[in-house]
Amino acid sequence: MKRMMRPWLLTVGLAALVAGAGNIMAQDNGGGGGGRGGNFDPAQFQQQMMDRFKERLEMTNDDEWVAVQGLIQKVMDTRRATMSGMGFGGRRNNGGGGGGDNAGRNGGRGGFNAPPSPEAEDLQKALDAKASPDELKAKLGKLRDARKAKEAALTKAQEALRKVLTVRQEATAVSMGLLP
Repeated sequence: MKRMMRPWLLTVGLAALVAGAGNIMAQDNGGGGGGRGGNFDPAQFQQQMMDRFKERLEMTNDDEWVAVQGLIQKVMDTRRATMSGMGFGGRRNNGGGGGGDNAGRNGGRGGFNAPPSPEAEDLQKALDAKASPDELKAKLGKLRDARKAKEAALTKAQEALRKVLTVRQEATAVSMGLLP
């Protein structure tokens, strides 16, 4: 149980870090608070994040960095895909208020603006239609299988990154939440 919670907690921690950084950037750019409008530039934020990774991993050779940067990007993209449809801000606002901070703003999308998985959408449709227990069981099975496949892809991406790092860089990547 403890082992299963660690990646989830790292992901939630990373989400909090990204959300906090977005708010700070919006304030620094004169964007009146809340990282959802104003001058927030996702591409600029992504570049700043990559620059921090490069600095923290002590990458001085630009050719090596290009290869490592691609692997880091793969880990981040795969993690985002793994989180899609998991309920991180993907709740719907059915007109009744409440529903969390992101309700109704991201159209039922998963965390970090990841598109919802088709399996998660199918399950939600079945729930909305008050489907039979057998149909819900089938939809749950498909969703769980899809999640396992995404988690396997994340593990594969993390292992590819781990293989090109020194021990010091690996330890840094673990402390930064890139690797488990």
